[in-house]
Amino acid sequence: MSALTGRVAVVTGSSRGIGAGIAQLFAREGAKVALHGRDVEALAAVKTAIERSGGTAIAVPAETTSWNQVDQMRRTVEADLGPIDILVANAGGNLTPPGPVEDMSDEAWRATVDINLTATFLTIKSVLPGMKQRRAGNIITLSSAAARRPSERSPAAYTAAKAGIELLTQIVAIQAGPYNIRVNCIAPETILTERNREHIPAAQQGALIEQHPLKRLGTPQDIAHAALFLASDAAGWISGTVLDVAGGSVLV
Repeated sequence: MSALTGRVAVVTGSSRGIGAGIAQLFAREGAKVALHGRDVEALAAVKTAIERSGGTAIAVPAETTSWNQVDQMRRTVEADLGPIDILVANAGGNLTPPGPVEDMSDEAWRATVDINLTATFLTIKSVLPGMKQRRAGNIITLSSAAARRPSERSPAAYTAAKAGIELLTQIVAIQAGPYNIRVNCIAPETILTERNREHIPAAQQGALIEQHPLKRLGTPQDIAHAALFLASDAAGWISGTVLDVAGGSVLV
């Protein structure tokens, strides 16, 4: 039997990149997967790929900074697939370049915090009551090496939001543990998503590789396999942890 057979998993931000990699691996491991994103065409492509491989998936577009849309997404998933066993709160991104804090606009700060920290909070808030009622569940959040190893090149709003996700994860792990719900966080370093392959020049990729004891950059599959472990029964006594998937470049 596959590791996630029969379980219902929601993966936010799964129209491409890390989220798509997690969703596709979860489906191969037997989960019924709810895909989420705002790009309807990209969602449809991931859904088709899963179904062609014999998996089960639905696509649920939603804005994760809106409580009403997040909670409607949960209701749609429960109506179509059943109670949610696994939430991967992956949706996020960086809207602000590195630079002095005093030069950042209020709007850029709020937007970056909202699409990362607020979106994670809202998705957890929506699924957690049902998990508590069933006394079972698994939540995985996504942080970043930027929050684990800040530097002058770290975008301040993004770094702060991702650090907030780590502490939110641990608080929820404490609160939800008595209900048999495990809550963990993955903190990736630079991942060669489709977008990063296009936007990071080869020379810069080479420089980044040299910062890693394991001399390569990560792939969405690296993060997907870490998420699969945390979602599986093999990690049954792991909760409240931040797992650095960073090629050895983050040592804490």
